Amino acid sequence: MEFNVKKLASDAGVFFSRAMQFTEEKLGQAEKTELDAHFENLLARADCTKNWTEKILRQTEVLLQPNPSARVEEFLYEKLDRKVPSRVTNGELLAQYMTEAANDFGPGTPYGKTLIKVGETQRRLGAAEREFIHSASINFLTPLRNFLEGDWRTISKERRILQNRRLDLDACKARLKKAKAAEAKAAAVPDFQETRPRNYVLSASASALWSDEVEKAEHELRLTQTEFDRQAEVTRLLLEGISSTHVNHLRCLHEFVESQTNYYAQCYQFMLDLQKQLGGSKGELFSGTFVGNADSTSPAAAPSPPAVAAATLPAVPTIPVVPTIGGVPNTVAEGVLNPNEVKPPTSGTRKARVLYDYEAADSTELALLADEMITVYSLPGMDPDWLIGERGNQKGKVPVTYLELLS
Repeated sequence: MEFNVKKLASDAGVFFSRAMQFTEEKLGQAEKTELDAHFENLLARADCTKNWTEKILRQTEVLLQPNPSARVEEFLYEKLDRKVPSRVTNGELLAQYMTEAANDFGPGTPYGKTLIKVGETQRRLGAAEREFIHSASINFLTPLRNFLEGDWRTISKERRILQNRRLDLDACKARLKKAKAAEAKAAAVPDFQETRPRNYVLSASASALWSDEVEKAEHELRLTQTEFDRQAEVTRLLLEGISSTHVNHLRCLHEFVESQTNYYAQCYQFMLDLQKQLGGSKGELFSGTFVGNADSTSPAAAPSPPAVAAATLPAVPTIPVVPTIGGVPNTVAEGVLNPNEVKPPTSGTRKARVLYDYEAADSTELALLADEMITVYSLPGMDPDWLIGERGNQKGKVPVTYLELLS
């Protein structure tokens, strides 16, 4: 118990000495040991790294999880060292609603079929989003969080110790300076009664007492200088390790970009596939498939060949059947259309703007570039999802879903 009281008193004295030194420095009444320029640059670089890492980490968390309540929940689970429960993404929830709606409306109806197709794509988008969030969290957020909660805490701790060592050093310098000044004054004044300290033995001379005080202050100064230099070296090594931190964060940033690129590439491919699937549904919609839903109880009539968007593209007059010549069958009659053998109609052509790039699958199709203008028209018996497109001397079939028809 006695040892603890003495230690407490000693710690209180040290704390009071540091507080006095710090206050006098702020008031400009005491000298302060300045660090070298390189050390100051390391400190500034470390502070900058910490500040920007925090901002990047927080904003990336917002990007991956925009819901603040969900972020708070994940933070609490993390602090409690418990596994975060699986959460349904917005895309997966939308897919569930679309599927349930399709079942209510009838999965065999055009609207129900389309809801099922779009819902399946939304489910795939949600699964891709979940995979991206998981990958980004492990490869990018975790290293940033480990730096802030590990390396930076160690650096901050050593910097606080260095600050205390500097205050102790400057306090010792101040005591030594005062002791030397008092020694010089005692040596200059012969009257012992006016120069002796009250707490010292009365028989001792003031000059001898202040000499002992100077030696004691010099000894303490050497010790504090050694401790300060040792702590400064430890802190310097930690601060120089910030360069390695930057290299590690750079690697993590590349992995984050790669994950994000794969995610958006998957989303783009999913939407392209959906757009191609909906091409047939769009043709059915304009060809009047919805007509007759009210008469579903009556016997179904034989389906007629679908017409190509009669309200949007006039049809070319029917091409008469040509007999086989030289063993070559009539392509229109056989259902195999060769665009190079078709002449454009005198009327009924329209201009169209290409929405997306399209690569021709064979010689009968026309390759497209986004935003270019082409001339299009339809032929009787053609698939409603396709038109004949012309660009200069080039001609071929083009998908309707890749075009914006202009009036």
